[in-house]
Parts: sequence; C-alpha cells; structure tokens
Amino acid sequence: MFDVLFQKASDLNAQGQPFALAIVVRHETPISGKPGDKAIILADGSIQGWIGGGCTQPVIISEARKALADGQPRLVRVTPSSDHTEEGIVEHTMTCHSGGTLDIYIEPVLPRPNLVILGKSVVAQTLARLGKVLNYRIIAVAPDTGPEHFPDADVVESAFDLSSLPFTQQTFIVVSTQGEGDEEALAAALKVDVPYVAFVASQKKAKALFKELQEMGISKEELARIRTPAGFNIQAHLPEEIAVSILAEIIYVMRSTKPSAVVEGEASPAGDAIDPICGMTVDIATAKHTATYEGETYYFCCPACKRSFEKEPETYVLVDSE
Repeated sequence: MFDVLFQKASDLNAQGQPFALAIVVRHETPISGKPGDKAIILADGSIQGWIGGGCTQPVIISEARKALADGQPRLVRVTPSSDHTEEGIVEHTMTCHSGGTLDIYIEPVLPRPNLVILGKSVVAQTLARLGKVLNYRIIAVAPDTGPEHFPDADVVESAFDLSSLPFTQQTFIVVSTQGEGDEEALAAALKVDVPYVAFVASQKKAKALFKELQEMGISKEELARIRTPAGFNIQAHLPEEIAVSILAEIIYVMRSTKPSAVVEGEASPAGDAIDPICGMTVDIATAKHTATYEGETYYFCCPACKRSFEKEPETYVLVDSE
C-alpha cells in the first residue's frame, strides 16, 4: 500500500493536481485505524488508502478538502467524548462509531504555480530567471526561441498556441513581447481561463493594441482581464525591477484568491447539514447516505446513522426540531 500510495502521489504531482495526504499518527482502542495508516484524498472527496472506516472517513475527507481550500495542514481528532479541547487540534466528537480515539495529520499538497511567459524580451527572460528562484514551473512561449533564451524554463514553445499546455488554476500569464507578435500573444492568453493575465507595456501602447484586438472580435469584457502595465507600481525601470514588480503582483493574486481546483475543497454551495443521529456536519453535495421523511431530506455521515434514523425517524426529527 505504501508504494501504491506514493506512486499515486507522484503521478498527481506530475499532473499538477492538488491532493491531501492523511496519516494516522495516534489511536486509542477500540478503533480500526492504526498509526501509519494513510490515504490520499482529492479535491472532489475521492479517497485512496485507509485511515479508518465508518464515520471516520467522511470527517477526514471533509477536513482534507478544507485543507486544500486554505492550504494549511491540520491535526484532526475523532473521539466519542471530549473533556476539553486542545489547542492545535481540530476535534470531532462522534457518538456513532465503535469507540476509541483517532488522531490524523492532514497535509495538503498543492501543485507548483505555472508562470507562462509570452515573448523573449529582456524582461521576459529576467522574469523566467527570477520565477525559477520562487520554484514556479516556467513555460516560455515565443517564435524563434529556444533553451538558449530561457535556460531556466521547464517548457519552451515556439508558437503562440497555449491550447496543448497543461494549465491549472495556479497559472499566471505574462505577455512581454515588446512589438514582436503583441496581438497574437494577447489573443492566445485570453483563450485560457486563468486568474492572472498581464501585459508589459505602457498604457498608451496597450490602449492602441486593445482597439486592434476589439476589431479582431475580442470583447471589452475579455480585454478587461488584462492587467497593464504589468506589476505593482514601484517606480521600476530596470528589467530586474519590472520582473520583481510583476512577481509581487502574482504573489498577491495567488495568496488573495483561491484557484477553482482548490475552491472545490471548501463546503459546497449547496451547504452543510447536521446528521440527526450523531451531530456530525455533512457536506450536502457529496453526501452518500440520505433519507427522506415527511418530504424533507436528511443527511448522514455513514450507513449506521441512516439505519438508526430509518428505524425511528420521528424520534430524531423531534429531537432535532427542539
């Protein structure tokens, strides 16, 4: 299982897919999970591996998705009773499982950000060099270019066609063509759904180019996605200074917005429900166990809770309403 899981983790990393690694670090009997048990959990809630059965899995899946949303690891405790809450531990009190306590460490593993640079200007080459220092995946795209122009790039392409490149929502595009295929590069950048597209140019030049792009059929709404001049205004003049200002803006965007692949890790827009048996929070969108009583749907963390409800639904509905 160890080899299978870590091969899976390696494959997900290569694909640029986010995932969370959950590892059992402590347990108190009786409970099925044991220290060293581990699982990989994706943003959609799918799981591979073993960290305990019954009600444990839904709890850990929910916390793993939250970890993918905020990028923060957490230590989760599943226990039948609690006298006090310890700092640094996310505790879930569960009365429906077999007893015992389980502590599980969850580590989100997020892909490296993609920095896509269109153009081979001095600013473009400098941006690639500094982006590599930040451990970004550098993708350089420009006609008549090669590794000699971008020795730090992970990928070098010679055509302004981004359709075949493996993008994630942690992708940031900077157009720094400086007169060599400006329109073509900008049009290609706007075809990709990413949180950041910037153009290294003066406002005067950008305004003229945007007018030409509108004549090509690109709407004002699409053009409004382009940040120009690229980067924060730090009075930059040298290529290195301009590159620093752009990377600062990218960092700001990346830290203040959540990529859609990661947002999926948050609670669904459908909201949460409370399991009427054990009181656990259940994500409505991904709930596997439901029951309908008097026209209302109830959600459960595990089959055992659902069975208990179906035996005496009026009892739990009354308690819940009180």
